[in-house]
Amino acid sequence: MTLQAQGSTEPPRRTHSPALKTRRLLLRAPRPDDAEAMVALLSDRRIAENTARIPHPYSTADAETFIAHAADGIGPSFLITLTDGQIIGGCGIATLRADGPEIGYWIGVPHWGHGYATEAARAVVDHAFRDLGLPELRAGARVSNPTSRRVLEKCGFQWTGVVLQRVVAINSSAPSDRFRLDRPLWASLRNWGKVRLVA
Repeated sequence: MTLQAQGSTEPPRRTHSPALKTRRLLLRAPRPDDAEAMVALLSDRRIAENTARIPHPYSTADAETFIAHAADGIGPSFLITLTDGQIIGGCGIATLRADGPEIGYWIGVPHWGHGYATEAARAVVDHAFRDLGLPELRAGARVSNPTSRRVLEKCGFQWTGVVLQRVVAINSSAPSDRFRLDRPLWASLRNWGKVRLVA
């Protein structure tokens, strides 16, 4: 996940990344001393292959670039940590995409299967609509990654179609399911209790 987009003519939307707390997680802005922990998790090819913009192999320079972009404040970026401070993943919103703001996330392989991606994504979606006032969010999940698709569906995203998307790690394009969630649907799901959002 990066916060740069190609093809956008809008000026950068600078945003502050506050800390977001959920029942089990703390989402906070990345810091320079996080690079080593990020490299340790993102060096697993399985993560890069399931995202559009994470390279493989993932280097310290890649982590430092991500941290610098996060510090620039172009779209909120968070590292996902457990309550003890251990980094387990990342989540954020790319605000410079041509088709609108897009949420992205990743979880380190040792932490798969615990519902952390859904919990973190719900917190960021809530922040996007409630605090940032965004009218809609987009998202994507590789067709070969049904787990990511389930995360988006649990957050209320609606499937809009399939596109070929470039995947940096494989240096090629791969089919990706596309999703959309707008503010009215998010608000109605919150009010009806269909999606459990943790504030």
